[in-house]
Amino acid sequence: MSGSPLVQGALDIDPYLTPYAADLLSRTTKANAWLETFTSTEGGILNVANSYTTYGLHADDATKTISYKEWAPNATAAALVGDFNDWDGTRHLMQKDAYGCFNVRIAPVAGDFAIAHDSRVKVRLTLPDGSTVDRLPAWISRATQPDATRTTDLVYEARFWNPEPAARYTFRHERPHIASAPKIYEAHVGISSPDPKVALYDEFTDNILPLIHKLGYNTIQLMAVMEHAYYASFGYQVTNFFAVSSRYGTPEQLKRLVDTAHGLGIRVLLDVVHSHASKNVADGLNRFDGSDHQYFHDGAKGDHPLWDSKIFNYGSYEVLRFLLSNLRYYIDEFRFDGFRFDGVTLMLYHHHGAGEKGGFSGGYHEYFNPDVDEDAVVYLMLANQLVRELGARDDSQYLTIAEDVSGMPTLCLARNIGGVGFDFRLAMALPDMWIKLLKTTQDQDWDMGAIVHTLTNRRWREPVIAYAELHDQALVGDKTLAFWLMDAQMYTHMSVLSELTPVVDRGMALHKMIRGITHGLGGEGYLNFEGNEFGHPEWLDFPRVGNGDSYHYARRQFNLVRDDLLRYKFLWRFDAALQHLDTKYDYLGSDSTYVSLKNENDKVIAFERNGLLFVLNFHPTESFVDYRIGVNVPGVYQVVLNSDAEEFGGHARVSAETEYFTTDMEWNGRANFVQIYLPSRVMLVFSKVRD
Repeated sequence: MSGSPLVQGALDIDPYLTPYAADLLSRTTKANAWLETFTSTEGGILNVANSYTTYGLHADDATKTISYKEWAPNATAAALVGDFNDWDGTRHLMQKDAYGCFNVRIAPVAGDFAIAHDSRVKVRLTLPDGSTVDRLPAWISRATQPDATRTTDLVYEARFWNPEPAARYTFRHERPHIASAPKIYEAHVGISSPDPKVALYDEFTDNILPLIHKLGYNTIQLMAVMEHAYYASFGYQVTNFFAVSSRYGTPEQLKRLVDTAHGLGIRVLLDVVHSHASKNVADGLNRFDGSDHQYFHDGAKGDHPLWDSKIFNYGSYEVLRFLLSNLRYYIDEFRFDGFRFDGVTLMLYHHHGAGEKGGFSGGYHEYFNPDVDEDAVVYLMLANQLVRELGARDDSQYLTIAEDVSGMPTLCLARNIGGVGFDFRLAMALPDMWIKLLKTTQDQDWDMGAIVHTLTNRRWREPVIAYAELHDQALVGDKTLAFWLMDAQMYTHMSVLSELTPVVDRGMALHKMIRGITHGLGGEGYLNFEGNEFGHPEWLDFPRVGNGDSYHYARRQFNLVRDDLLRYKFLWRFDAALQHLDTKYDYLGSDSTYVSLKNENDKVIAFERNGLLFVLNFHPTESFVDYRIGVNVPGVYQVVLNSDAEEFGGHARVSAETEYFTTDMEWNGRANFVQIYLPSRVMLVFSKVRD
């Protein structure tokens, strides 16, 4: 079957999609139909996504009136209650319209707002059986813990956030226009302190942003920002989608964080969770208006047993309004520069990527069948469409990244050729490969060809963000790379005053090499989870009943990097050198990659990317003299990054001053070769310095 012009571009890129052209066309046609509906009903998707300015609570500074709008179609009556009216449900009754929305306007009292800033509010809904329930407004922009000293068994309180104009944060910096590939620092504000506590937005701004800037990352991905009642959920059980987590401070302080990052030339992405929601009733969306099918699918379809959470109904107009508005809200109000969409695999399939059907072999039939949730696919297409239109409005390029383990084709192809529209997907097979190697395979048995295949195995023209590990590997129950490599001696031999043992020597060398080859070969962008860049010595575990409500492991010990007597500084410096190498040579943004060598006996890998020559010797013991490496461009080369350098805790076996002259002779498929000294467990990167 030939493709429609709407999807032909995708078929041209990947001819294996041709048998599934009808499926692609169905998705695209359905997304386009929604866009047409939005245009006919409200003037377009931008207006639908602007609903956050009318739904929820809003204050008019000029008239001192307050308006409140809430969608609750199953409710028969509603009233706004709170501290301002002594929680009296008879004083501020709301009017219901034909669309199931309740509205009320509250006049000023004594010339000022009737509801005090930061005071408590709720909506009291009357259900069809005559009973009443109190709910946190679905679009509330502030929710707080009644007892900040506790971490469990809390019901959050909604707050009317309306600071005086002088107290509202004023943005000072323009959004950075970053031409190079994203180098992402994945961070969680609450754990961003060496102290066992919940860190604050202001502390992150003052203490962590300068470190990220110094490391050379150009993008931050902030986790756990959307309010979640249960801290140990890592932010993935969202209760209040329009409220930024109050644990870390105020909305104004988060705005300062984003603005300060922009001033440093760093964009900020939000880790957005639209794949599911907390099942909380008292302070979440579940059974908001008394029904089980308002925001979520009804019955078992609306439940995700594995996560104990709720699944959105992506085919509902009002749910689309809520989610699309949520995206625009964070771009407009907080000036985020895009999103990493969590749990995309969970969204794409009715089986949510779990169970017998959740194992993906890569066969195209797995991506085009009744198990696919087409409404969810279409929502993601609409979300990307919205982000593109907002970018065109602002003359900005907002990034979207998909966390999808299934490898669904077209996820990162443009909407106008039949794709879903993401800029990048996470290369989720890479950390699994490294962890499996460290767990199961002796160093001398590592398969160079398999490593290269996994690092380069990605869909044509569908860019990926490479990473050796992220937060998943840091969580208790798993191990980071540093832990797999050195946990036996991390507490005893990481001081420069102690002997450099074989365990620590191997661990530090492979930690650098794994990150180096992943950075150089694994994708069109790179990601690191905070603390992992310096081999953080402990796992991550949030306070919960099972650990005595302890914050001991819910922290990142940046103090270790500043201690000159510890070896963590060496790994930190190497990570910084890696990021700055790309900043200078821009190889992540280049698709001009050629792997010339995968030598299984020598355990050597060599590849060229955007003019740089990368050479890695994974052999545990063998070093090589006058080792020939093919290179296409003739000239004189020098080492521009050496994982064995003394500043990175290495043995300084290769001099940065040495010049390497090419020989005009074909070698390993390249027009020339250089001869180098290649020590064991070392990554060297060469650049041409002159003809």
